[in-house]
Amino acid sequence: MKIDVRGEICPYPMMKTAEALKKLDGNETLEVLTDHAPALGTIPWEAAKNGYETTIEGAADSEWRLTLRKSEKEAKPQDLIANLQEQLAALNVSE
Repeated sequence: MKIDVRGEICPYPMMKTAEALKKLDGNETLEVLTDHAPALGTIPWEAAKNGYETTIEGAADSEWRLTLRKSEKEAKPQDLIANLQEQLAALNVSE
């Protein structure tokens, strides 16, 4: 499933992501396209609370693609977002 939340500001990207996560079946992934840098912190945290890992990639200038997939292991939200700072640093983005 894919959602495009470009042009949306907090809290809407996170809220729309949370709604979309509820609609996923099994191991289906969710791809979120955003241009709102603060969402790079809120979306992964919301996803982690629901057992999803997040991968962040640059999509275009000041746009990012977040891929959320169900974690294969039982983990605390803190564990699922442990590498978030590394991903943001690699993209030269700060929350």
